[in-house]
Amino acid sequence: MVDAIASFDGNQLEAMEEPRALPAGHAGLSVSVADGTAVAAYAEFCRSALFAPAQSPAWILNWGKYAEADTVLATLNAEGRPVFSLALEVTRSGPFRVARFMGGRHANGNFAAADPYWLTKADGAAICSTLAAIAKARPDIDLVALERLLPELDGIANPLASLPHFPSPNLSLAVDLAGGFDALLSRASGKRKRKKHRSQMRKFEAVGSHRRIEARTADEVNRLLDAFFEMKESRFRKMGIANVFGEPEVRAFFRALFVEALSDDRPPFVLHGLEVAGKLRAVTGSSRSGKRLICEFGAIAEDDLTHTSPGDFLFFDNIQEACDKGFDVYDFSVGDEPYKRLWCDIETRHLEVLVSLTMKGRALALVLRQGARLKTFIKNSPTIWKLTKMLRRKTAGQAAPAAGQDDS
Repeated sequence: MVDAIASFDGNQLEAMEEPRALPAGHAGLSVSVADGTAVAAYAEFCRSALFAPAQSPAWILNWGKYAEADTVLATLNAEGRPVFSLALEVTRSGPFRVARFMGGRHANGNFAAADPYWLTKADGAAICSTLAAIAKARPDIDLVALERLLPELDGIANPLASLPHFPSPNLSLAVDLAGGFDALLSRASGKRKRKKHRSQMRKFEAVGSHRRIEARTADEVNRLLDAFFEMKESRFRKMGIANVFGEPEVRAFFRALFVEALSDDRPPFVLHGLEVAGKLRAVTGSSRSGKRLICEFGAIAEDDLTHTSPGDFLFFDNIQEACDKGFDVYDFSVGDEPYKRLWCDIETRHLEVLVSLTMKGRALALVLRQGARLKTFIKNSPTIWKLTKMLRRKTAGQAAPAAGQDDS
């Protein structure tokens, strides 16, 4: 472990010399950096901390184990007690080493673990000291890439937003559940949605019985995930893009994550599936974060019932249950798609923070910023984005996607 303090100029951390005191008003603060062996201390801190699902101890522990991640835990302490902890993995990108949130593209809506009281007075100098400690402890890291940051969680500003940042290329969409399901439908073309739901039900009943499943055993978790992985593999192949769920370690991580969650009285991660005539036709994986239910991923089977939009049917039931259970928000997470727009009335633009620790890191940060600007331009232009997706599918030799599938 090592302690370090540094200043931040907006592009690069400097003054990586020996530890010195924080500026006035920061007495009693110190920073420590440790490897994956400190996960137990991180889990203990999270008992009273505020954090997003992808920063939960279960997520950190299982990703570290199954992805064999090079884990770095930087913890800010006040009077010897942890108040902020940043759990990252160090990955290689060509000649660069990049520290990022654990899980990579699977980690969305990120908010590092922090003491709620400390968050009310957190500032940039304390956050910079945490990053400086990482730079001193791990001089091999070129860049700290903190992507898809929530601007706030439970009404509390994200302390990492105190660093220079820019908007994420992708919107995150959600729906306000205030007033319950009937009130929601009254605001969101409810008659049309109910009519479609009844029509879908009749079509399902024409081929066999149907039921919505929540995975409550390890066998059910594995069955739903097996179906989901197969659906996604087919989907990504037809889209002509890499399957982010394809690697064995990623699949092992999600199996462990959802199975482990079953031991909790209120599972933080939950799987739902729509079964018709004995076959799973749609699957969603969700996380619970306070009064927010977040759809982390979803997929539908491409078969004789694809035209009935089983994904839309499952979302209808998921959202209705979220209302019944008292959630305030149903969050579709990252990605702006028509099937999400059918429900959503909340838009959130996540934030991106790139902190270069070396000259190589500065070069990579510049490339990544330019890439993000290009993606934002493309996705903010409906015509260009539609053309981009069409060309991508054409390259893969496929037709347009079915309703209820993510094409982000």
